[in-house]
Amino acid sequence: MATHSDLPTNHQKLQDKVALITGGASGIGECTARLFRFHGAKVVIADVQDELGRSVASELGADACYIHCDVTNEDDIRKAVDCAVSKFGKLDIMFNNAGIGGEPVHNIVKTSKQDFERVLSVNLLGPFLGTKHAARVMIPARSGCIITTASVASVIGGAASYPYTCAKHGVVGLTKNASSELGMYGIRVNCISPAALVTPLATKYVGLTGEEFEAAMEEAANLKGIRLKVDDVANAALYLASEDGRFISGHNLVLDGGFSAVNPSFGIFKEE
Repeated sequence: MATHSDLPTNHQKLQDKVALITGGASGIGECTARLFRFHGAKVVIADVQDELGRSVASELGADACYIHCDVTNEDDIRKAVDCAVSKFGKLDIMFNNAGIGGEPVHNIVKTSKQDFERVLSVNLLGPFLGTKHAARVMIPARSGCIITTASVASVIGGAASYPYTCAKHGVVGLTKNASSELGMYGIRVNCISPAALVTPLATKYVGLTGEEFEAAMEEAANLKGIRLKVDDVANAALYLASEDGRFISGHNLVLDGGFSAVNPSFGIFKEE
């Protein structure tokens, strides 16, 4: 994992900002927590992986902390937001990143109601609650940035299970609705839709090692010679959270190397 240590400290893009990251103990969330912290932000890591979360927060130093948070529990979300405000004085950035893959079932007849409800609870209800309680403290401040991790499954069908696809499409709707309301308070709301990449969640879902997973994704990719990494998603979050993205709101930033823009069945383009 890149440390971004080659970046001069005077290029810090989140100096004096306070960020809350759900699912911040591993994968995209951990990488983003490290990048945000490097760019000067104070970071609250919210997760259910207590040991990992405390370890990451400890590594990031005094301007980072960990809080246990089940994103489907509104009291947990409320406490996480209040923790950020009480410890660091405000909340500038809410990154709704926690998510689950659910069962690797791609047949509607075999998809269980239990799995459908569980995936939507974490992947859609969680971002709704995070957005709601971030707005609660951002509205009086009349500023803030809310970002949610969606997926390439938010813009195309056939890329993931029914519950996962429905949840990620729902995240885009949540993003657009919230940006429509919260813009009057100076609050920007966006989401990021990465293609599949190596994270603990993804590799567990498909049952492959990291290298096997990356090789399979590269074979299916439209943009060749580049493999999507968690750093790429973290950098997209940094862009949206910083002044670089200060006029972007209501946007679904698709991070898929053109995968969703192409229907490969046409086959009209060939390498010469």
